[in-house]
Amino acid sequence: MTSCIAASIDEGLILVSDSRTNAGIDNVSTHGKMHAFDTNSDRKIILLCAGNVATTQAVLEQLHRDKIKNAPVNFNTVESLFEAAAYLGHVSVEKQKQHSNSQGKSAFNASASFVLAGQIGTDPHGAYMVYAEGNTITSSAHTPFLQIGESKYGKPIVDRFLKLNSSLEEASRCCLVSMDSTIRSNASVGAPVEMLIYRKNSFSLEEYYCFDDDDDDYMWQLRRSWETKLREAMAALPSLNKETIKPMRIDL
Repeated sequence: MTSCIAASIDEGLILVSDSRTNAGIDNVSTHGKMHAFDTNSDRKIILLCAGNVATTQAVLEQLHRDKIKNAPVNFNTVESLFEAAAYLGHVSVEKQKQHSNSQGKSAFNASASFVLAGQIGTDPHGAYMVYAEGNTITSSAHTPFLQIGESKYGKPIVDRFLKLNSSLEEASRCCLVSMDSTIRSNASVGAPVEMLIYRKNSFSLEEYYCFDDDDDDYMWQLRRSWETKLREAMAALPSLNKETIKPMRIDL
């Protein structure tokens, strides 16, 4: 399983991903799901990956190969993030078809999904979700984040707190708490947790963090602080109004 979050806010981008690919009883394995590309100086492109690992690796390899061989369409030739996302979707669909055909088993699932984020030229920074079918959507002012993989446990947090005008510092903590909540509730999502902060128009990927395990000092402090404040908030909630008690309906 996988959990990846991409927040596109006024000040820039926050990208967070876990690294667990298998959580069986006898086999817990990890694989990085955040990938930055060495591109021309006028652009920065980062991918978050979810789904079949063989497919995502094949897609990444093709993207790198196209760039190195100066294919007509590659991450150095596209003129916008939308074009980059459409190109990624095309490559992904082709690789999924190849893997599905080679297996010859209907139960085999070669699907993969991606989030492509970054900035190209003078266009604004942004993020696109690329579905397994190759189609794409982008974030919006009302929903300034995208998620792939496991999302239900951490989504309520970003739904409530993440806003377009949130600061990068606030947004990064929000995304990390969302990821930690997912890890807490789903054993198939786990550390290391990677986080990249991209400041708009910087064309720099220097603000990269990797929290190697669940007991990382910062993540432990973040988790304890969040749990303490949640307990305080729960204790401060208004008591039930006994005057609103009604008779229970009894089925005959």
